[in-house]
Amino acid sequence: MVNNQILVAGVDEAGRGPLAGPVFAAAVILDPKRKIDGLRDSKLLTEQKRELLFTEITKHALSYGVSSASVAEIDDINILQASLLAMRRAVSQLTIEPDEVWVDGNQDPKCHTKTKLIVRGDFLFSCISAASIVAKVTRDRLMRTLDKQFPGYGFAQHKGYGTKQHLMALKKLGATDIHRRSFEPVSAVLMENI
Repeated sequence: MVNNQILVAGVDEAGRGPLAGPVFAAAVILDPKRKIDGLRDSKLLTEQKRELLFTEITKHALSYGVSSASVAEIDDINILQASLLAMRRAVSQLTIEPDEVWVDGNQDPKCHTKTKLIVRGDFLFSCISAASIVAKVTRDRLMRTLDKQFPGYGFAQHKGYGTKQHLMALKKLGATDIHRRSFEPVSAVLMENI
């Protein structure tokens, strides 16, 4: 609590649906004295706007943490559990202890702080929108880097999602180390190559 205001950490993830790459999560405690205009669900923003807001959030938030769960962890414990693990890791990186953690969705990551689950929270609350943006921008930046390591898949464009381009590249080039083997299109390609 600061100046009789409850400190809330908004928490959200990015990258549950893709066929490749880690899943990311972020936790953000916004400064109530510094309003950041334009915060909304990251999926409703252009890439350029997300990048601008990412800079504002990371510069002016009271605290933020961003973390991930690896492809190996996703394949080992499933994507839901890996998402929750990434959320716990992000919350643990906060340099200020929040009074409450507000999580987008209906799954409890079981943080050691009072937690509120909010369906469509990234649409309703700026702290969760901020977490959504930080997680998405961080993941997208990684996928652009991985595009250089694994040319031909188009990771810079589709960020690992199962687009037509990605599925065609997967069939033609096979699965990489960053593909999620527990996801159906990837496991099907792996079975074909046995």
